[in-house]
Amino acid sequence: MESFALLIAATLNAGTVLAIAGLGLLINERAGIVNLGAEGMMLVAAIAGFATAVVTGNDWIAFAAGAGAGALLAAALGVLVIWLNTNQYATGLALSLFGTGFSAFAGIRFVQEKLGPRPQFHIPVLGDIPFVGPALFRHHPMVYLAIALTICMGWFLYRSRAGLVLRSIGESPESAHALGYPVRRIRLLAVVVGGALCGVAGAYLSVIYTPLWVEGMVAGKGWIALALTTFATWRPARVLLGAYLFGGVTMLQFHLQGEGVEIASQFLSMLPYVATIVVLVLISRNPAWIRINMPASLGKPFFPGS
Repeated sequence: MESFALLIAATLNAGTVLAIAGLGLLINERAGIVNLGAEGMMLVAAIAGFATAVVTGNDWIAFAAGAGAGALLAAALGVLVIWLNTNQYATGLALSLFGTGFSAFAGIRFVQEKLGPRPQFHIPVLGDIPFVGPALFRHHPMVYLAIALTICMGWFLYRSRAGLVLRSIGESPESAHALGYPVRRIRLLAVVVGGALCGVAGAYLSVIYTPLWVEGMVAGKGWIALALTTFATWRPARVLLGAYLFGGVTMLQFHLQGEGVEIASQFLSMLPYVATIVVLVLISRNPAWIRINMPASLGKPFFPGS
């Protein structure tokens, strides 16, 4: 039972990275913008957050640095695809490649750096409950903030006027423009906010989840987060559940190894990516279902006045 509680705790911890990044990409896609640069943004944010944590010793300042790095790269992406009308897919891939190379260059001197002792969090009373306490109530506050963010985003998208405007822009930017809404500025804001969330996810990865800096440490989590938006049919609660699902698959390999299960480590390392492919294949078998839920203008350029 103790090992199972530790598996649940590790699943929540691993899923938090995917959940925060997935929610950021969800905001982008609800506005009609496909961001394939999440992997690069998370890497740059990871080194920005880790370097800040090393220099300042403050994790929350490190999260702010990661959010700023992600927002800055997202703003560059937004200007290119929204105002200059570059291809969203090619620009996103270029951003991902840039982030991979830049983070490796900037992180050279931080490879051997170590952070101070990591704080231990424990919710009074609840954290002392057998099994439930270790599994659910001894996590970093960011784990609970990810859940709160999911709830807030669901309310924002489906219960607020601003969320309705954002979704309308994702469905028909021409109609929103005709009603007087500044479509391109709203899209840019959505891209920047989404980039900031990807940045927070990257900083959490290097400052709390690992905590260290290694070149390429995001290791495909940006792509999994991107797949999560489709898996979740662009709904925040499903993004969170999907993130925990993939987080559980990721941590299962370590749990099985710890239990002495004789399976090749290479096969176990493949599990998260195999699960991603399997889920996408299953979803793709019903293209009509995807079309019904997908923002109609996703990936399509918008030219005001045309």
